[in-house]
Amino acid sequence: DEEDQYGQSYDDTEDGFEQDGDGPGNSGEDEKPRIILMGMRRSGKSSIHKVVFQKMSPNETLFLESTNKIVKEDVTNSSFMQFRIWDIPGQIDFIESIVDCGMIFGDCGALVFVIDAQDDYTDALNKLVGTVTKAYKINPSVKFEVFIHKVDGLNEDNKMETQRDIHQRANDDLSDSGLDNIHLSFHLTSIYDHSIFEAFSKVVQKLIPQLPTLENLLNILISNSGIEKAFLFDVFSKIYVATDCSPVDMQSYELCCDMIDVVIDVSGIYGVKEDNKDNAFDHQSSSLIKLNNGTVLYLREVDKFLALVCILREDNFDKQGEL
Repeated sequence: DEEDQYGQSYDDTEDGFEQDGDGPGNSGEDEKPRIILMGMRRSGKSSIHKVVFQKMSPNETLFLESTNKIVKEDVTNSSFMQFRIWDIPGQIDFIESIVDCGMIFGDCGALVFVIDAQDDYTDALNKLVGTVTKAYKINPSVKFEVFIHKVDGLNEDNKMETQRDIHQRANDDLSDSGLDNIHLSFHLTSIYDHSIFEAFSKVVQKLIPQLPTLENLLNILISNSGIEKAFLFDVFSKIYVATDCSPVDMQSYELCCDMIDVVIDVSGIYGVKEDNKDNAFDHQSSSLIKLNNGTVLYLREVDKFLALVCILREDNFDKQGEL
């Protein structure tokens, strides 16, 4: 077992699917939404799991072995980040195997299917459609997310063409099966930039019941304070659980992520008290960074591992008291 202050991860038994408190009739853990990571072998799903939720360096993932058992992790970083991740071995065939699909998909909130964009994805598409069909029949409320992964090795034209091709072929196959009502969301991702964090942010947001309220509060904030963009971040994973209604551009998101890294690193060196060595980020944490172009980044903690990160012009920062 591997355990730290942010949650717990562990391997299941040999077949990967023994009941361990997740079955029907159990309380507590069952109340958390479940996100299932699936894909072909070597598609990169375990690397995504490690980089986003266990802070592994992308370069370290080169040495990961293929997943041969189901791996589960509790994510309980903050008040809005309460769910479970299941990393499913790529060799399992849900169409022909004797696996209890009801146990896998019954309480599933989101199914993330990872496709390697640098490989021939014909078999991956077949498995995607078969898995989605099976999961939908068991649980029609599942959110289906497709990560077109490892796109760092493709140029912009190839990225768009690959996404268009996968989108069209997957939806055509579902339509041929009479499942036009299934909605698939597609994301271009890589562990070597912030795209994987943004994609997972959009997945997690769909599992947060309070999302409309949070978005409305952020809209009210920016309309009364001169803030250009506001994010509510889970500090540990750099997933944003909510943002205002203005479009998210990658550069702004990357700036906020980099700011979080700076705050955590500096706090870890200078902000740790002797009686609280494990928690450099606390309710008093805040930071202000002024960029050369007149942009101000402002961070303030609002709950355990939950921080408001704002982007605004220096001219508007005289309203700091409203934050």
